[in-house]
Amino acid sequence: MADTAVETEQAPASRLDRFFKITERGSTTGREIRGGVVTFVAMAYIVVLNPLIIGSFSATDAGAHKDLFGNILPVSQVAAVTALVAGVMTILMGLVANYPFAMATGLGINSMVAVTMAPQMSWPAAMGLVMLNGIVILVLVLTGIRTMVFRAVPASLKSAIAVGIGAFICLIGLVDAGFVRRLPDAANTTVPVGLGIGGSIASWPTLVFVVGLLITGVLVARNVRGAILIGVLITTVFAIVLEAIVHAGPSNGTNPKGWNLGYPALPDDIAGLPDLSLLGQVNFDAWVQVPAITAALLVFTLVLTDFFDTIGTMTGLGKEADLIDKDGQLPNVGKALFVDSLGAVAGGAGSSSSNTVYIESAAGIAEGARTGLANVVTGLLFIAAMFLTPLYEVVPVEAAAPALVVVGALMIRQISEIDFTDFSLALPAFLTIVVMPFTYSITNGVGVGFITYVVIQVATGKTRRIHPLMWVIAVAFVAYFAVGPLRELIG
Repeated sequence: MADTAVETEQAPASRLDRFFKITERGSTTGREIRGGVVTFVAMAYIVVLNPLIIGSFSATDAGAHKDLFGNILPVSQVAAVTALVAGVMTILMGLVANYPFAMATGLGINSMVAVTMAPQMSWPAAMGLVMLNGIVILVLVLTGIRTMVFRAVPASLKSAIAVGIGAFICLIGLVDAGFVRRLPDAANTTVPVGLGIGGSIASWPTLVFVVGLLITGVLVARNVRGAILIGVLITTVFAIVLEAIVHAGPSNGTNPKGWNLGYPALPDDIAGLPDLSLLGQVNFDAWVQVPAITAALLVFTLVLTDFFDTIGTMTGLGKEADLIDKDGQLPNVGKALFVDSLGAVAGGAGSSSSNTVYIESAAGIAEGARTGLANVVTGLLFIAAMFLTPLYEVVPVEAAAPALVVVGALMIRQISEIDFTDFSLALPAFLTIVVMPFTYSITNGVGVGFITYVVIQVATGKTRRIHPLMWVIAVAFVAYFAVGPLRELIG
């Protein structure tokens, strides 16, 4: 009877082991749980950061992220849906694909939504394009076209897109923190931006940013698990203490030395019921709010960014987790790509922006995570975080901005994969990288890079390098850039 009792008690664990193949992949239940917790700690910063990228506290704030009609996404609501969608999609990735690849709102795409898309249309319309992006990727996955698309874009431009987004994210962080500012008399000078206020960063909020950047940088350099989240938390505490002493006050568009977004003061409540009002606030009105070619190219840019970022991230994580087979492929990658595409759809439907696989999952993998059980743990922690949204309102953007700069630095490492000795590849890649931050648009950077690539390959007799699909893409971008001049000519 004793033996039977023991077998009965172990049966659930055995079924868990078989379902997730824990022993088969050389792991243990304890390692998977620990890895899931570490992954959550490493990427939980997105619940703080995403609301500050696409959300705002008030439409009257100087740096509020407004749509075409002046509307904002409230920070508390964005935090709630960010945690919810991340939790659900991470658990789904674990159950369907059985990989320790956690998901959450993708940095870069959320910046594009806030800075490039929303100002041209309503928030629901912008999220509708994010949903459409996911649907397109889903079709590509189901039809197998994803392989053809992946091969169409040269490796140098794939890397350049990631690097350009990294530079773009970094610039957004510097501007949000007030470290870089537009000069008041920019129209009368050749220098459009400058350091701080009048060439000085002598403001308390910007000091918080500088200190936070140094702290986060040191933590990342020392390979501290959860470095970015820890950096944001330490910097926020520093901001709260500093504000209690100096009383810098909010900016409100009249106090340049005040806090730009968010106010570092202790909240009345620590926990509360999540406000999920943003769920389902989505439509497809973008096609009537902007020219069809603009909407189409925005979707194309989303697809390109989302699609290639996912492929690269999954490959890297798969190698680190020793999940790559002898042929260099990730087994059952189709299931993982399927869930990832659903993440874009869910992100748009939830108004949290496209969800994708996170490279921070490597932290949990380093702790021994090898299966989807780790994802289930991470996902449940995200859902629990949904009830702590009042805490997020005390995080000033100056405390979160260092994370943007650090993430930018991590993304820009892919520049080493570009062959700058071949100028026919170097120039398109370089233009892709610099045009994104300089024009504050990911779409512009991708378009300039693609057009330049096709033109230079033709002019140097290297037409065979050009995939047929690249011709179509380049022509589409020419039409995109020609929309404005054609309107003026017709009008």
